[in-house]
Amino acid sequence: MLMQITNNLNQDIENAPQWFKDAVELRPVDKIIEHPLGDISYSKWSSSVDTKNLIVLIHGTGAHKKWWDPIAPQFLNYSNVVAIDLPGMGESGFRKKYGIKDFGECITSVIEKEKLNSDIENIHIVGHSLGGQVAGYVASEKQDLIDNIIIIDTFIRPPDYNPAEHQGGPLRMIKYYSDKITILNRFRLMPKQDCKNDWFVRYIAEYSVKETDQGWRWRFDDVMFTSLERLFGYKFSFNCPALFVHGQNSLLTSGDFLKNIKSTYSDTMDFIEVSDAAHHVPLDKPLEIVNIIKERLF
Repeated sequence: MLMQITNNLNQDIENAPQWFKDAVELRPVDKIIEHPLGDISYSKWSSSVDTKNLIVLIHGTGAHKKWWDPIAPQFLNYSNVVAIDLPGMGESGFRKKYGIKDFGECITSVIEKEKLNSDIENIHIVGHSLGGQVAGYVASEKQDLIDNIIIIDTFIRPPDYNPAEHQGGPLRMIKYYSDKITILNRFRLMPKQDCKNDWFVRYIAEYSVKETDQGWRWRFDDVMFTSLERLFGYKFSFNCPALFVHGQNSLLTSGDFLKNIKSTYSDTMDFIEVSDAAHHVPLDKPLEIVNIIKERLF
């Protein structure tokens, strides 16, 4: 981050636009679903109007639900909103194994709980990066449950993708740091990119760390990066309206990657490019993403 980081988050983001500061002041209700494999944490913002809509926001790899804090309140005139911590990330519990299918079951459990308790009928899922894979999986496996999906800059592997040819390692191995400012200064977006909205990056960094007896560490379970079971040989089969949003300068959806996605899903998905955005489109162009979602869903 370019800014001088202190222990005072409000001071560090004082140059953020007013809409951003207003949004993060609108605190959601934090909820937990107890699960024998690891509890699921999520936040809920209740709509300001009487509505049966629910927007489900899913973050990317190593991220957490509070990436959506500035975004979620922008929809409250139209919908209830939840943002979910996937297992092993944010405040959800660590698990022995991780996989897209397991993540999908967690998303479904939150949706079913909200449908039961809040008279919800219309389910719209928005997923960024890894969250887009989860969104596509849930919409494919639970076709009667999901009404719309919006996938934001997700690397969708073709059905013939060979994982043996694309070996990867952990994004960040867990280390412990002596103080909070030191670890906050280590925060980086992955894949690496610049982001002019340093107030947004500073905000999400604040909630990406936690203090333990051994010192300060990242919230995510680093085991997940080497053990995550992804969707190989799987083609999405959702039948609801679907939109794929990608950043103009994104590394994950550039060149042949995007061509492959379009050739595979052009009959089932619409596509929008966001100018001057890289992979982290919601951080680079938050209000543009808000407008895209509103225009698509409402």
